[in-house]
Amino acid sequence: MMTPLHIGFIPLVDAAALIVAVDKGFTAAEGLDVNLVREVSWSNVRDKLNIGLLDAVHLLAPVAIASSLGLGHVKVPIAAPFTLGINGNAITVSKALHAAILHQIDGDRFDPMATARALARVVAERAEIGAEPLTFAMTFPFSTHNYQLRFWMAAGGVDPDEDVRLVVLPPPYMVDSLANGHVDAFCVGAPWNSIAVDQGVGHILHFASDILARAAEKVLAVRQNWAEKNPEILASLVRAVARAAEYVEQPQNRAEVARLLAQPERVGVAADLIRRTLDGRLRISPDGTMRESSRYLLIGREEAARPEPVQAAWLYAQMVRWGQAPLSAEALKTAMAVFRADLYDLALKRGRATGPVAPEPFGAFAGPDFDPSDVTGYLASFEIGRRAS
Repeated sequence: MMTPLHIGFIPLVDAAALIVAVDKGFTAAEGLDVNLVREVSWSNVRDKLNIGLLDAVHLLAPVAIASSLGLGHVKVPIAAPFTLGINGNAITVSKALHAAILHQIDGDRFDPMATARALARVVAERAEIGAEPLTFAMTFPFSTHNYQLRFWMAAGGVDPDEDVRLVVLPPPYMVDSLANGHVDAFCVGAPWNSIAVDQGVGHILHFASDILARAAEKVLAVRQNWAEKNPEILASLVRAVARAAEYVEQPQNRAEVARLLAQPERVGVAADLIRRTLDGRLRISPDGTMRESSRYLLIGREEAARPEPVQAAWLYAQMVRWGQAPLSAEALKTAMAVFRADLYDLALKRGRATGPVAPEPFGAFAGPDFDPSDVTGYLASFEIGRRAS
């Protein structure tokens, strides 16, 4: 007898492993009858998971932590036994802002410190003439997009809470908002950065992996009490999605995967654009300039699927830095416990010896190396922040 599951997702390429697991029959092979539900906003996904309308979801990694800590909403402990995507975001700016940054830049335009300092000069120049602050969009207050934007800006001397406006927009609305001049830039996952470039309304300024070499972006999330009541079902789901992640990462499967994701009920954009994303080969400017990065989006390779608690610790540290959460040893422990490497290992019958290949968990372009045993020292090293007292 098949076990029915309702699983929610946002139309983004980093939902690939989940979509492929269902559409290639990997979940069915594990005895699961999965109904994938396409959602438009992260608040919808979170709320439907929390109240039980969805059994599992494609979720922003920081939202899983915030929900478990009761930040910004009701407290619902979440378990994340699988990482659906490492990296995958990019910062896209309007044509006008791109020109302004390049006019002010002193250094390599692909160096995030050089662009951050150029942004600071643009911001200062606008303030001098009384122009409105620049508006940057991100997908949710508790999101890696938010923290990557802030990390980049602050490194160059821009205070993201004082010098610019940060607004929340669902991913599918980003491009139109940029085209209409409602925002000057955004940080979002694929494919929406590429769509802005293809439509001629923006330039991809940075891949988020320029800012942080390895950052947990999306997770497969379930309620903790559901995980405890349904361990075999969850293990079956993890196995199916892990099989799909491996499938996605095989170059010979990329064309098929792109076609699956291109379907209107899935991501719903051109297969060619999705293929470029999967290959890490993106058009970054309307003039056709291309850029390649093997680290742009990791779905299954380099042990990207294994949820590492140190990633959760870094995300929690950003919440503290920007005033979203107080710092406490207990909260840090709770945050790290959201990323359930034990459930991943149990489902796939793997030992810890098969852990991450990359020796550096983050590799941030600015600031000290992150040490989860000294979050206080790490946060004290930054001049700009909103840490709660």
